[in-house]
Amino acid sequence: MLKNKSAYALIAPALAVLAVVIGYPIIRAIWLSFQADKHLDPDTGMFVEGGFAGMQHYLYWLTQRCMTPSGEIGTCPPGVISTDFWPAVRITLFFAVVTVVLETILGMWMATVMNRDFKGRGLLRAAVLIPWAIPTAVTAKLWQFIFADHGIVNSLLGTSVGWTTDPWAARFAVIIADVWKTTPFMALLILAGLQMIPKDVYEAARVDGASSWQIFTRITLPLVKPALMVAVLFRTLDALRMYDLPVILISASSNSPTATISQLVVEDMRQGHFNSASALSTLIFLLIFFVAFVMIKFLGADVSAKEGR
Repeated sequence: MLKNKSAYALIAPALAVLAVVIGYPIIRAIWLSFQADKHLDPDTGMFVEGGFAGMQHYLYWLTQRCMTPSGEIGTCPPGVISTDFWPAVRITLFFAVVTVVLETILGMWMATVMNRDFKGRGLLRAAVLIPWAIPTAVTAKLWQFIFADHGIVNSLLGTSVGWTTDPWAARFAVIIADVWKTTPFMALLILAGLQMIPKDVYEAARVDGASSWQIFTRITLPLVKPALMVAVLFRTLDALRMYDLPVILISASSNSPTATISQLVVEDMRQGHFNSASALSTLIFLLIFFVAFVMIKFLGADVSAKEGR
C-alpha cells in the first residue's frame, strides 16, 4: 500500500501537467463549440454576444444548417464553408485508407529487407529514415516541384498531366508524397517487431521444409501482428488529421479537391468563426477516438502489448 502511495506521489506532477496541457484545450474547445458567435440581432439591428447555442454549430457542419439574415433557419447557400464538410470527410477517409494500406505493404517489405543480415545494413536503415526526417513543409515543396506542369514527372513520362490542378491527379499526388514521407515510419515500427521474433523459430520452420511464403504467413505475420497493428493505428490517426501536406502541395482553399477536415478548421478560424471551428475540432476528435477504439478493441491494436486481454 505504501509503495502504491509513493508511486502515485511520483506520477502526480506529470499527470497534473498533462491535465493542463492536454485536458484543458479539449474541455475549452468543447465548451466553445456550444457557444454562439457574435451575431446581428434582427430586432435591434445591433451585434450581440453569443451566449449558449446548443447543437447549432454541430448542425451547421453535419446538416449545413445556417441562419439567414432575416433570422430564419435554412440550408446553407453554396460558398459557405460548411457545404465543404462532407466532401472533406470523404477525402480525408480516402487519404487515410489508401495511404495506410500502401504504407503498410511497403513498410512490411522494407522492414523485412532491413531485418536481414547483410553488409551495409546500418547504412541502409539510416538512409531509409531520411524522407521521414524531412519536415513536411519541405517535403510538400519538393513534390510540388516534381509535380509541376513542366516538372520531373511530366518530363520523364512525356505527359502534360496537371498534377496540382486536376482533381484526381492532385489527390494521387498527395498520396504519393505522403507514402514517400511516412513509409519509413511504418517500416521502423514493423522492424522493431520483427527483431523480437526468435531466430530459432525460422530455423525450425526451414528444417521442417516450410517455404518462404509459409514462413511469412504462418510465422512472421502472426508474431509481428502486435507491432504491425500499433503502427497501423498510429499512422491512421495521423492520416485522419492530415493538414499541411495537401495545403502546401495543392491548395489551402476549403473547396480544394484535396481539402481535409483539418483544413476546414483552420479556414473557419481564419474567418473568425472560432466557436464553429471548435465544434468541427470536437467532431474530428470524436472521429479519431472512434477509429482508435475500434482498432484497439476489435482489430488487435493493443498498445499495451499484453496478450490475453
